[in-house]
Amino acid sequence: MRDLETIGAALTIAETGHLAFATLHTNSAMESINRIIDVFPSHQQAQVRAQLSFVLEGIITQTLLQKAKGRGRVMACEILIMTPAVRALIRDEKIEQIPSMMQAGKKHGMQTLNDALYQLYVSREVTKDECLRVTSTPNEFLRMIGEAPPDEKEPTSSGGQPAVGASKVAARR
Repeated sequence: MRDLETIGAALTIAETGHLAFATLHTNSAMESINRIIDVFPSHQQAQVRAQLSFVLEGIITQTLLQKAKGRGRVMACEILIMTPAVRALIRDEKIEQIPSMMQAGKKHGMQTLNDALYQLYVSREVTKDECLRVTSTPNEFLRMIGEAPPDEKEPTSSGGQPAVGASKVAARR
């Protein structure tokens, strides 16, 4: 879906009770929702948010990563399942909170892209560099695999020892 007419038609079809599948060129569920809403003029966006929150059932965002060994690619996907709480976030223009909702919604089948990347990384299907290439939140991914992000690494004195007063950052998955 690339234009207002197509997106409007898809929303209308879905509102009439038909199952509609669509593709967008976006990198996340949150970006997909924003793309659909932002294509409409500002005076229609509140109505579109309400429509979208009513008819949307889920979003799957996928990306392909180079396999660590051998040739080929492997898919990592982000999954957003519409729950009453997610519908309310869309309606209330709080789309930026969706990634947190996805992290909390694992019991509903939701998965962030970093969750998928983590699984692929720990199963040694992809490299850390390949994961960092596709994630939009590299610091979060590094914490998930037990590494401190570059901006949180422990400061050291000239002898390689931790600097006096340096705080340590701990993360647990």
